[in-house]
Amino acid sequence: MAHFNLVLVAPEIPQNTGTIGRMAVSTDCTLHLIEPLGFSLEDKYVRRAGMDYWQHLDLQLYHTWEDFLERNQPGRMFFFSTHGETSFWDIRYEIGDYLVFGRESAGLPPEFYQRYRDRLALIPMPGRFSRSLNLANAASIVLYEAMRQTRGAW
Repeated sequence: MAHFNLVLVAPEIPQNTGTIGRMAVSTDCTLHLIEPLGFSLEDKYVRRAGMDYWQHLDLQLYHTWEDFLERNQPGRMFFFSTHGETSFWDIRYEIGDYLVFGRESAGLPPEFYQRYRDRLALIPMPGRFSRSLNLANAASIVLYEAMRQTRGAW
């Protein structure tokens, strides 16, 4: 079983996905990609960011969110967005959790904000001029907090 599951819903920038894939390999996580993707998985930018790690990646691809839910039946899912009210620090993570992130330009699909509002969290950004963090940075921040909390279990 993977330590954690990183889920990207409709990612748009190949370099971010490549970087997250490399991190997934380095942390024994599974990367789940929900279509549509804003790039081809054969894209040179994905491969460059993922480097020689990409071949070792546990990558799962889904046509839709419903396909993802049906194939995984995920128990614990947390969604990260600037629309969240709970800090990602206040979540008590467990091995196997699904950490869900939206696309770079618009975040999660609009219906997620209502459907999953009780599992929606944010990464505090006290700076005055920032709308959001880079997707790869946000995934790294959340994953490493989850790993910190569960470090005795892996």
